[in-house]
Amino acid sequence: MPEKRKDSKGRNLKDGEDQRPDGSYRFRYNDKAGNRQAVYSWKLVPTDKAPPGKRDGLSLREKEKEIESDIRDGIDGKKAAKLTLNDMFAAYMDGKRELKQSTRSNYNYMYKNYVADTIGKRKISAFRYSDIKNFYNSLITEKGFKPNSMEIIHTILHPVFEMAVRDGYIRTNPTNGVMTEIKKGHDWEKPKRHALTVEEQEAFINFVAQSDIYRHWLPLFTVFLGTGCRVGEIIGLRWCDCDFKNHIISINHNLIYRVQDNGHCEMHITTPKTSAGCRTVPMLDEVRKALLQEKQRQMRDGGCTTEIDGYSGFIFTNRSGYVHNPSTINRAIQRIYTAYNDQETAAAKREHREPVLIRHFSVHNLRHTFCTRFCENETNIKIIQEIMGHSDISTTMNIYAEATESKKQESFDNLQGKIKIS
Repeated sequence: MPEKRKDSKGRNLKDGEDQRPDGSYRFRYNDKAGNRQAVYSWKLVPTDKAPPGKRDGLSLREKEKEIESDIRDGIDGKKAAKLTLNDMFAAYMDGKRELKQSTRSNYNYMYKNYVADTIGKRKISAFRYSDIKNFYNSLITEKGFKPNSMEIIHTILHPVFEMAVRDGYIRTNPTNGVMTEIKKGHDWEKPKRHALTVEEQEAFINFVAQSDIYRHWLPLFTVFLGTGCRVGEIIGLRWCDCDFKNHIISINHNLIYRVQDNGHCEMHITTPKTSAGCRTVPMLDEVRKALLQEKQRQMRDGGCTTEIDGYSGFIFTNRSGYVHNPSTINRAIQRIYTAYNDQETAAAKREHREPVLIRHFSVHNLRHTFCTRFCENETNIKIIQEIMGHSDISTTMNIYAEATESKKQESFDNLQGKIKIS
């Protein structure tokens, strides 16, 4: 029986282990592809001390256990030790051929500005759950990230690490469960969009209609509140999308205004995210009238000459003849309800009554407002879903349940004294 090999301290060495002339230890093995590999350490076991001036890392036996575990689980630890998060992100994005250009640009912009030069240079195998949690917290405390921005970062990082798991570089995804804990720790819930009440909606529209300053916005807001379309669908609406004879509006594209890879905001045309987004919306008489008013204004002012990604003939334009962007519309909305609230507060004080004020809202609330009014007057959920372009009917159901809550109370009030129950 051959004599066991020993190290300089007289300890038995296992198969594949040896001690080199400089005193360091080596373990040689075959990786899962059958290639010969080796790892080194100044310590054989964890209780050893590294020689003065030498790196005090994992012992050889600890590294052996990791290697054995990696081989058993199909993990390519050697390659993982060379790959950075930036490498994995590049590979992930290269494989996501189905991403829309707008989404790709958004992902690249967020990653480049907040990940690439922070945790992006770290090796993919070095990440732990706590590292991701600390990084997310730093974005909140140091960069002032809000829920939506955090969701974008998480939406980028989670599948990148998931790909690393599936490719056999790491065992578990360190981003799993982090956002849930972050939301609890910061008492985060996505802000719920509210619909304007009937009183708020009437006050807003009446104020715009009677204002010499803001009256030119009325056709746009009428179309928002009369179709329930998304902001990108309305600012990208063209005359050829409107069938005035049959009273139908075709929704088949979006106009987006987003940060591109170069860091600049640009206007681009994109198709709806889901097939449900492509739809037709009946044209209410008020909407038809508003559109024709805008047609007359354009004919008087020289029409719209803007062309974006080959699309032209846009309906809603600013005084320079260029399409609106959502920020401009939101600023107009804020100016309008602020002016209305100031006027209404003064009038209520003179008349010794409580003012009817309009809460803060943005252009996105106009879509929610239309959906709420629609739900209050329509019981067929599928029709509501199709008009709104919701891909998931649960979205429609949630708005329907909220919108009809007051209707339930009204129904019971009408029931009072009409049935014998005692």
